[in-house]
Amino acid sequence: NNTRKRQKGDTDLSEKVHTSIPSDTPLAKSLDRNLVMLKGITGGSSDVIIKTGTLCGARIAVITCEGMADTDTLAQLIYKKLNDAGNSEKLPPEEIMSRLFDDWLIAAEQLDVLNIGDLVLKMQSGFAIVLVDGTSRGIAIGIQGYPSRGVDEPSGELNVRGSREGFVEVIRRNMALIRRRIKSPTLVFEMMVIGERSNTDICLCYLSDKASPKLLEDVKKRLKAVKLNTILESGYLQPFFEGSGGWFFSECGTCERPDSFAAKLYEGRIGILVDGTPFALTVPYLFIENFQTLDDYTQKPFYALFIRIVRLAAYFITLFLPGAYVAIASYSPELLPSSLLLNLAASEQAAPFSLMAECLLIHFMYEILREAGIRLPRPIGHAIGVVGGIVIGDITVNAGLVGAPMVLVVALSGLCSFVVPALYERTVILRFIYILAGGIFGLFGLLLAAGVIIIKMCSLNTYGVPYMAPISPYNPRSSRDMLFRAGWKRLQKGDVTVQGLNGSELSGGQNA
Repeated sequence: NNTRKRQKGDTDLSEKVHTSIPSDTPLAKSLDRNLVMLKGITGGSSDVIIKTGTLCGARIAVITCEGMADTDTLAQLIYKKLNDAGNSEKLPPEEIMSRLFDDWLIAAEQLDVLNIGDLVLKMQSGFAIVLVDGTSRGIAIGIQGYPSRGVDEPSGELNVRGSREGFVEVIRRNMALIRRRIKSPTLVFEMMVIGERSNTDICLCYLSDKASPKLLEDVKKRLKAVKLNTILESGYLQPFFEGSGGWFFSECGTCERPDSFAAKLYEGRIGILVDGTPFALTVPYLFIENFQTLDDYTQKPFYALFIRIVRLAAYFITLFLPGAYVAIASYSPELLPSSLLLNLAASEQAAPFSLMAECLLIHFMYEILREAGIRLPRPIGHAIGVVGGIVIGDITVNAGLVGAPMVLVVALSGLCSFVVPALYERTVILRFIYILAGGIFGLFGLLLAAGVIIIKMCSLNTYGVPYMAPISPYNPRSSRDMLFRAGWKRLQKGDVTVQGLNGSELSGGQNA
């Protein structure tokens, strides 16, 4: 009974400390008091490892979080050195702490800990915290050793030539990948912590001689406005970097490759790295970037031009082909060749639905199959493609639910949608809008809907830069890397930054 009472008393004390001690409470001089506050704030979590001992006549404690610190480094860098220091002489607590900082424990990351909140944050980030009884501060030694994925080729941004390295989930490793590619003193990393509960590390990356001070100030202001409890992915922060058109058009880009990320920094953009995700953010993000890849700059200019034309053509096909097919076949059949018109009439004669209903139905089924293929395990996902392409497609045509030309239109538009994957989400929605506009109002409705979208895109302004730049307003200097890419002998004559585009309201940086 007495044991139960003591355990209950300890639990009540921990709960009381957890609810009453704020995170900015300074460390006490009493080691026991600091450990009680730590156990209270962490709720007595089993992964908090506390090792106590004696050093030069004073009690000390080494605090780590299991799984977050490298045990080998902990043994060699801290425990071994503390044992070597020995207890041959007795020293005052402040003298012991000074020697820990200056002589005994020397590491690349060595920080001062002054409050209980900082202690918990550093401990959960992979630091080892050393406390000495009689001092109101601690020392944090960086010995991070948490499990992480190795650097590998990104799955979403593949290339023919160039690096095979992609970002990983560890933010420090991502910073090193960028530094390897930009060995310049003007490359600046600014670390901050966001998220009241997750305490996620965020890193701002920019070139001080390229980025606009106004742009940098705007990005920092938006980060300070983030009041989320938990940030598990960069997508949590992305809406905070979007403007008035961010509800549909992406004004904040994502990047998985450190080489592409470095190229965007050279253009005066600001990069945001988020710990725990391999997807980095870049602002501002322009529409033309969706059609540019790293391979465009490693191939011959004439082939880069051809590939960009192919991407642009594929984008227009996936966007307008279904709606145009429905509009022409329903309201303007005279625009079709006579042989095609006869085949269309024969295939649609037995179909129970209108062309617009058929198009909407088959596109909806296509999206269901695609989502099922993504969410299922990879071996089963291939089977979904076989079922969707052979069984469902063949049966729907033979059963007379849809015509064969409609299946061809949907297959072609679906195939072209993967040529520009960055625009897939908004392309799907716009495709349905154009199908409805073409099915209800014909070609006039299709062109009217397209005109409204284009006007909206041209009116967007992201961080003071026109979203459609350098297309609208046109910039002759930037046209050398718009649709046609000039050779490197011409591109080396000067860099183009986002603040140098026509219509840009940004200032600062250099166009060296």
